[in-house]
Amino acid sequence: MNVVRLLALMVLLCVTRFAVHAQTPVPPKNIAAASLEELMDIEVTSVSKKEQTLSRAGAAVFVISQEDIRRSGASNIPDLLRMAPGVQVAQIASNQWAITIRGFNNLYSNKVLVLIDGRTVYINSFAGVFWDQLDIPPENIERIEVIRGPGGTVWGANAVNGVINIITKSAADTKGRLVTASSGTRETNSTLVQYGGAAGSRGAFRAFGKYFDINKSTLPSGSPAADGWRGAMGGFRTDLGLTSQDTLSIQGEYRATNGGGTARAILPGPPPVALATNQPIDSDSGDLMARWEHTYTDGSSTSLQVYDSAIRRTESGIRLTENSADVEFENHIGVGSRNDVVWGLAFRSTRETESPNTPYAFSVLRPVRVDNLASAFVQDEIRLGKSVSLTVGSKFERNAYTGFEFEPSAQLVWQRTEKSSLWFSASRAIRQPDRFDFEVNFPYSVVPVPGFGAGMVVVSGAKHAAEQLRDFELGYRAQVAPRLSVDATTFLSYYEHLQTLEPGAPFVRLVGASPLLVIPGTFSDKAHARNFGAELSTTWKASEAWKLSGAYSLLSMSVHPNADSHDSVIATIRGDAPRHQIQARSALNLSKRVDWDASIKYVSALSVQNIAGYVRLDTRLGWRINDALELSISGQNLTVGKHFEYVDISGLFLNTAVTRQAFAKLTWRF
Repeated sequence: MNVVRLLALMVLLCVTRFAVHAQTPVPPKNIAAASLEELMDIEVTSVSKKEQTLSRAGAAVFVISQEDIRRSGASNIPDLLRMAPGVQVAQIASNQWAITIRGFNNLYSNKVLVLIDGRTVYINSFAGVFWDQLDIPPENIERIEVIRGPGGTVWGANAVNGVINIITKSAADTKGRLVTASSGTRETNSTLVQYGGAAGSRGAFRAFGKYFDINKSTLPSGSPAADGWRGAMGGFRTDLGLTSQDTLSIQGEYRATNGGGTARAILPGPPPVALATNQPIDSDSGDLMARWEHTYTDGSSTSLQVYDSAIRRTESGIRLTENSADVEFENHIGVGSRNDVVWGLAFRSTRETESPNTPYAFSVLRPVRVDNLASAFVQDEIRLGKSVSLTVGSKFERNAYTGFEFEPSAQLVWQRTEKSSLWFSASRAIRQPDRFDFEVNFPYSVVPVPGFGAGMVVVSGAKHAAEQLRDFELGYRAQVAPRLSVDATTFLSYYEHLQTLEPGAPFVRLVGASPLLVIPGTFSDKAHARNFGAELSTTWKASEAWKLSGAYSLLSMSVHPNADSHDSVIATIRGDAPRHQIQARSALNLSKRVDWDASIKYVSALSVQNIAGYVRLDTRLGWRINDALELSISGQNLTVGKHFEYVDISGLFLNTAVTRQAFAKLTWRF
């Protein structure tokens, strides 16, 4: 991959040119001591692509701060996302997760847009995310902004049920040397080495490397799975002040992982046979991004962002190579005394190559395909009065599958007092079809056929329309007492053109001299749904040293095929998401240098998958030995010996048990 060579060169240039004496970093701020006013005034950027306080955002937003991350004890992004209300995080295997917001979950959920510093990371072939490739050192994450609900107006296609934006720290905030080492019952070894310093008189840089090794888990039968997981990564970031008004940020990463999974395979026979096989998952990926921003004297700004990302991966019997190049221009400007406008243009080009690696794998119509996505958006925040604002706008896109699409929205925010606000939003979003929707062909299952023995279900792509969402939300957030804050949202969502699998007429195909009964199924868009629910999160500062927070989410789904559909299982999708999720978290400072954190979460049953509801208890005890050294001991899933969280409905990977685990971590900053 050319991006990998470029990345390695830039890391070398940054380290050799800018290496200077490091500064001792400032110890992390203690979240239990933070005031509720500070928590309410957290600035977010993911709602409108501009900085605004959480209290003025017209969307359901939850922020996972750097201190939340440090005290959680979590070592990966999926476990960090368990903190956010309304987010369903379900572990399938040691290296596989199903993650979504407000329903429609599966191994590669395609209705939630995931970003790193505003850069999209979904795979173009199926519009989902390889979560095992989102291995960002937690120490380098500034915050994670989770938007529950559509964000299509500013972020575009696939920001249907939510947006997850992982925002990393500026290089200026990571000066010094950092070494972390952890080991435990599941993650046998994880090591991070990082160095950061000044880059000339106006900038800063950091460079890091990481290695990890994770054990195999067990199948429902009790036998070991093949999902062990190990990998290494390296990266850098440089932030430069070119002038008093111009900044340039350049960052890149490269990662290589290998592991495996116990997957289901179909041998065509005849007779066709379904069997479980251990298949490798080998992947290497890299990305490089540059962002220039100019701030004018009147406070308006202009930015240009360019990035290139590439991945090579072997999984489920298919070799995937994908390279994406993206250019985005944005302008934020005030118009008169009442209008605050953000607008932008973007172009993304993706080249994909896919080829089967086994005789029973996926195949696609064209091994090589290039897709282009052009877009423009505009959003205007209009001050209707001293305390009322209306934000309206739309995204306009042209994609390779359905052509022109638009995604408008409106948000009305009434800031009743400095400490409370009421908001309402209405929006339209789309999940554009992907390559698999149109071009895939694969054996899906083996079914008994009276008089014939067994038949093989073969699925092919032929979807036509983009999945559409019309969403309406009402929210309230307030500091209702000096020590108590509340954030509540209720929503009503209507979906059209949902994907269905339409059966065709069976036919007999000769395999050698033997007949094979083929039962075809074709993707279409003949279903609709209505979701409604509510999400509530609260924070109570019990004392200066103790903070308690809680969250509850309710999701009610109703999914139905259209009158002309013959899909017999689409209605069961509602059973793939929990109806209830309840969580309580405690952050307690036992002393100036000793922290104790605990969280307990209940997730209700997944009825269709026969997954029982479960309670998860995590805890962490941290001791800051001095300003440079910290030791922590964490335990996860402590309530039961093992439980299961999700069954991959695509049948690609067999689910494994989530078990108790404990680990110790040493962090040294110097």
